[in-house]
Amino acid sequence: MINVSLLKKTCEIPGAPGFEQRIRKFVMNEITPFVDEISTDSMGSIIAVKKGRSAKKVMVAAHLDEISFIVTHIDDDGFLRIHTLGGFDPKTLTAQRVIVHGRKDLIGVMGSKPIHIMKAEERTKAPLTQDYFIDLGMKKEEVEKLVAVGDPVTRERELIEMGECVNSKSIDNRVSVFILMEALRELKNVELPFDLYAVFTVQEEVGIRGAISSSHRIDPDFGIAVDTTIAYDVPGALPYEMVTKLGSGAAIKIMDSGVICDYRMVNYLKEMAKKNNIKWQPEILTGGATDTLGIQRSGKHGAIAGAISIPTRHIHSVIEMAHKEDIRNCIDLLKVSLENMDKYDWEFK
Repeated sequence: MINVSLLKKTCEIPGAPGFEQRIRKFVMNEITPFVDEISTDSMGSIIAVKKGRSAKKVMVAAHLDEISFIVTHIDDDGFLRIHTLGGFDPKTLTAQRVIVHGRKDLIGVMGSKPIHIMKAEERTKAPLTQDYFIDLGMKKEEVEKLVAVGDPVTRERELIEMGECVNSKSIDNRVSVFILMEALRELKNVELPFDLYAVFTVQEEVGIRGAISSSHRIDPDFGIAVDTTIAYDVPGALPYEMVTKLGSGAAIKIMDSGVICDYRMVNYLKEMAKKNNIKWQPEILTGGATDTLGIQRSGKHGAIAGAISIPTRHIHSVIEMAHKEDIRNCIDLLKVSLENMDKYDWEFK
């Protein structure tokens, strides 16, 4: 159904916002045989072009970066203080391993005050990010030989298969990177109606920065972002809170907190899903934004923009979970949408 081995590699390679070097190199090596041109912009986003029959431009974006940390201080005992790069729920940091990317990669653990010596009021309050520190098991003198303020820190967790699902850190957004890579591979010998700009963006988790600059450069006529979305289909969730459900298909975004998707693109994606028997579900996300925002607003003329979203449980943690069938549905929906864009009436009605 999907190439789990490739997805595993894609999820496990580190790539903090602003430090996407390793994942960028990996993706460029993977997709070069499937595109006509490939380059990076000044921020580091990959811009891969597959020429079509017409000069109209379709931009598809998947962001490379993952929520991470940056070292802000090394204390007298060698413990690291950090600042987040991206949105974290602090309670998910407890008892986690991390990788500090200094002069070499070092495994560390997230430490905090033991519950045994907490005061009564401390036991009941929600933890804060500043309550945590990184323990490298080394003295300050040893740490400072290998780590400096400003070094990035990523989370340490491998991808595994669980039933019909995959589980890993960085499903957000490496599953989308995987989907775009696989779509390029499967479209290698297909002539597309419009020029395709497959953009693997940087720094999405800290403000959709790469998509804004790359969209301004490309000035696309059409845009599709590929990103994860919340699947809160778990015990205690009310129906209206779920957003999406695992196993219910590719999610077609209608809106999130940063964008109201163009109704023409929403309708087109729905039509493509129905015509091609691709399982799909609608998505309205009231909190959080994606590269769709950058694509829609940042070109010189704006873009007819929408998004294909991958339902994901336990999002922004190290146990993110996606359904393999949903991933396959997203690849299929992206492919057929790119193949048939010239056959749709894009006029306002």
